[in-house]
Amino acid sequence: MNKNIVHRTNMIGGGEVDAVSVNMDKSIVHKTNGLFWDTKGNDVLGATALPLYGAFVSEEKCQLFGDVSGKRVLEIGCGSGQSLKYLGERKASELWGLDISENQIEKTKQHLSDYGLSAKLICSPMEEECGIPEEYFDFVYSIYAIGWTTDLEGTFRRIASYLRKDGVFIFSWSHPIHKCVAAENNMLVFKKCYHDESWYSVSLDGSTLTLSDRKLSTYVNALAKAGFVIEELIEQSDEELMNSGDFSKKAKMLPVTFVIKARKR
Repeated sequence: MNKNIVHRTNMIGGGEVDAVSVNMDKSIVHKTNGLFWDTKGNDVLGATALPLYGAFVSEEKCQLFGDVSGKRVLEIGCGSGQSLKYLGERKASELWGLDISENQIEKTKQHLSDYGLSAKLICSPMEEECGIPEEYFDFVYSIYAIGWTTDLEGTFRRIASYLRKDGVFIFSWSHPIHKCVAAENNMLVFKKCYHDESWYSVSLDGSTLTLSDRKLSTYVNALAKAGFVIEELIEQSDEELMNSGDFSKKAKMLPVTFVIKARKR
């Protein structure tokens, strides 16, 4: 492990944190991040869920899904189940969810049950074979979860295999530019090289997570290799959703969230 300390911004919101560069070991990353979400994940990072794709971007404004009535949907990183509830209430015919955390799976099950909904839920890393049917879904989506994968190209290939022909994949994540820049003394300052995609670990509130900050081109090229055609890339913030404060000031200067809608060829 490289013990050099590097500066990065956290995945959600622009606060500068100290991170330790690490060598990526898939099994260790899965264990670390699974434990993070089993314990303090929601308390530390909160939860991002539909109708929001992330800070200042909403489904109501973007209308990426359209009518989901009668459609089969799969969420990658289902978290506490709010996004599945959102689509279930819009009459999706089947709800499926995947998450690395048993605790999150239980939260999803309980949350959906409270609203008279149910879903087929699977606890597994998104990169691995886990029994999800192939060529079955109309929509696969992920709200602020896809960036946790240890194998982006492999994950996108799996997602493509789950979709029917012309099926749609929608995902959001923290914009890579946002993660390089911090607000200091009423200025935006680059704290990290945009091209640096090395893995790092961060301790937040006594819990540890491990991530890599990928370039936007890395996501686009991985989608192309998996056989997707990008239909829409959203980087702008919705001014109607922005409140006062340092974070919204930053959002007015650069994108904090990106969303991609892609279709399987």
